[in-house]
Amino acid sequence: MRRRDTLVLTAADTARLLDLDACITAVEEAFRLHALGESLTPAVAAVHAPLGGFHVKVAGLRLGGRQYVASKTNANFPGNPDRLGLPTIQGVVTLFDADTGEALAILDSTVITSRRTGAATAVAARYLARPDSSVVTVFGAGEQGDVQTRALARVLPLTQVYLVDTTPGRAEALAGRLSRELGLRVTTSDDPGRALGASHVCVTCTTSTHVLVRDGQVAPGTLVAGVGADNPHKQELDPALLARNTVVVDLLESCAAIGDLHHALEAGVMASGEVHAELGEIVAGQKPGRRRADEIIVFDSTGTALQDVAAAVVVYERAEQQNAGRRVALGA
Repeated sequence: MRRRDTLVLTAADTARLLDLDACITAVEEAFRLHALGESLTPAVAAVHAPLGGFHVKVAGLRLGGRQYVASKTNANFPGNPDRLGLPTIQGVVTLFDADTGEALAILDSTVITSRRTGAATAVAARYLARPDSSVVTVFGAGEQGDVQTRALARVLPLTQVYLVDTTPGRAEALAGRLSRELGLRVTTSDDPGRALGASHVCVTCTTSTHVLVRDGQVAPGTLVAGVGADNPHKQELDPALLARNTVVVDLLESCAAIGDLHHALEAGVMASGEVHAELGEIVAGQKPGRRRADEIIVFDSTGTALQDVAAAVVVYERAEQQNAGRRVALGA
């Protein structure tokens, strides 16, 4: 039997083939399948470098009657944009046929990482935010702040977005672009406490290593999505905020090791057994989502390879249908 050629897809290919709506649907299904035990256990490895780090995330899903595994290797160098004009995150996703081991596709990972991260927050908002949530505060006006806002606008009736960023010019530029393209009122804020008090949803998507959102700043009924903490040194949310409210995680093991939950556990203010649910358990109907209108829910999102598999499969299957990308014979 002859090995199949491997499909190579650039960032431009991936951006064209992976729209946010399809990504949200795929990521939601990935969480559901994982809760039902229909996934291959996700695994993570990390290597630190002087100015950044590398991590490898692997997982598998059965989608459409076919078993896939994706391995994503990402480099995360926060100083790249200012120092070299390069992206903070660069990498590749390799998609495999889990029944034969063949490498089906190699994809640039930047678009997949960005959009699947926003998609996970959108799925969380669909199940955990109040349905009438119309005001959101977003900490971080970079690429992820853009994607998070666009993803939330697809699942909630947003009318007002507050952007908080340490670089005012960047926040103002993003506010103008989102206002024009989404038809929302998007403004910058230099008073996070006031913005939070008026918001129904808060998203933190920064590289911060200190608390940005403190217990007591958040209004009753708010969904707080902590997205930026993806290693033990990063932190965005006050441990007391998690300890005093309902906590939902993408994957418990990951969040306990590297997410904002990690800091709450390390501080001794809560135990992992106090976490309400993994998001997949709620999507699958195994545990309840929001239970009261005034309930504050914290969603700790460290990112999982389950999301990468789901997004990569969308891109691969659409590329096959449209004869996109370039085919390369990697082996004999």
